[in-house]
Amino acid sequence: MAPTLANHAGQNQATGRAAKSEKTIVVSGIPDGIVKDDVMADILMIHFQKLKNRGGDVKDVVYPTTIKGVAYIIFEDEEVTENVLQKDEHRLEDKRLGRYYPLKISLYSEHVFTCVSSVLDLSIFGDKYILEDLVQELQKTIPALSFSPLQFNGQISVQGSFPAIKSLKDNLLLKANSLSGKGKRGERKPDQRPNSRTEKRGLFVEPNNTFVHNVNREEQVVVLDTDIYCYMKHFLYKESLAKYNVVNREVTDGEITTIYLENAGASSDSRELERAKEGIEDLSAKLHCRLRKERFSLDGNTRSERLKYKQSFESIKSRFPKVLVIPYDTHIDVIGSSSETYEFTQEVVRTVKSHFQKRFRR
Repeated sequence: MAPTLANHAGQNQATGRAAKSEKTIVVSGIPDGIVKDDVMADILMIHFQKLKNRGGDVKDVVYPTTIKGVAYIIFEDEEVTENVLQKDEHRLEDKRLGRYYPLKISLYSEHVFTCVSSVLDLSIFGDKYILEDLVQELQKTIPALSFSPLQFNGQISVQGSFPAIKSLKDNLLLKANSLSGKGKRGERKPDQRPNSRTEKRGLFVEPNNTFVHNVNREEQVVVLDTDIYCYMKHFLYKESLAKYNVVNREVTDGEITTIYLENAGASSDSRELERAKEGIEDLSAKLHCRLRKERFSLDGNTRSERLKYKQSFESIKSRFPKVLVIPYDTHIDVIGSSSETYEFTQEVVRTVKSHFQKRFRR
């Protein structure tokens, strides 16, 4: 039985997908529920056609999508795509919206970094906030996110684009640090016990729930897409994590990895921490636009077929030194630049096809 490939298509189809990717952008931060979907699609098309937004001819607007607050804009010309991505800030403005909305855009890549999900533990705010009101506040602040119903234990699932998830976590960390800071300034009553839940529990739930976030230590927090972090750590360690005089510890929660940075030496240098945070975030933003991920499914294959499949990946990998291959039991992820990932994908298809053709002749 031949392995099931997420990209098991002819070369012409793959070339078409690659060309389409270079002309497509992902747009997040779109307000939900203000106007009808077809009206919003028209507003988006007008925005990306305007010269002041460095836009041009738009071939298609895909909205709504399965991700709340996210659209795909397909341009006629690849050059227009590049120009739009180079614009520092995009503001969606239309009299029908009531106010402007900042948009986040990135180059489209199949299966890459467009939607992530995580589980929040809001119970740490239970002594200071009515949790239902807090959720409503977060929904208004970051309308691009989708929230599940709040559970009785204070946990809630959140789904959306990576930039929106990052904004959410930054927002909640500021609230948590603010609560801790009030206690340090003596605003807590003398007979009031410390809010141990706020000081001893993390905001984002880990699978084993063992992480303890210490808000009393001086540190900087960087939130990254897990795939971006893996690629950065594997290929760009010296340019990112090892470049600064800091130590780091990471917590991975599915598609999100949080890095906590602390000073390596005895002396406290907040400027070094800030430089490290800014450097890592800048590199992450560049990788976010440059990298692409392909996923190869291993479902429906025997154990020996999966082994042969993974061996093929390893043999091809040596010819693509800047491509990261992450094997799992059910699939294999390939992360790299658009061109290298495409070439790697085609080489895998040819190798696997050749292997099974030879086996069939026998």
